[in-house]
Amino acid sequence: MVAEDFAVFVAGTAGRLLHLATLLTSEPAEPPGANPHAQRLLAAALGATYAHWDRLRGEDPYIAARRELTVRFARAAWRHHRGRGGVLSRLTPRERLAVVLRHREGLYEEQVAALMGLPEERVRALCRHAVRALRATSPAGAP
Repeated sequence: MVAEDFAVFVAGTAGRLLHLATLLTSEPAEPPGANPHAQRLLAAALGATYAHWDRLRGEDPYIAARRELTVRFARAAWRHHRGRGGVLSRLTPRERLAVVLRHREGLYEEQVAALMGLPEERVRALCRHAVRALRATSPAGAP
C-alpha cells in the first residue's frame, strides 16, 4: 500500500518538483535531459520522502518533498553557484531559493524564512535584489 500511494504521489507531483529543482539549479529545462543536477536533486529528495512516507500521516507529502528538496539544495548550493544557462542563472543560489519559494511556490515570507533559517527581512531583501537583477537582464521591451 505504501509503495502504491507513493507511486501515485510521484506521478502527480514529479513534474512540478522537477521544475522547482530545475529553477533552483539554474539549468535549462529544454531539451529533455538538459537538467541532470535537478534530476539528481529530485531523485534524492523523493528517495528521502519515500523513506519517511509512513511518518507523514496528516502532513501534505508535497510540502515534505519540497522541504527535502530545498534543504538538499541549500546544503549543496556551493555546487550551483554559477548559473548553468537557466532562466535564473544570474542569481546566487540563496537568491534563487528565496525567489523560487516566494514567487513560484507562493509561500509567505515567514514560511520562506523558516525554511531557509533566515530572518524575514533578509528574505525580503534577497527577493527584492533577485527581482531587480532579473528585470535588469530581461530583453528590451519585455514586461
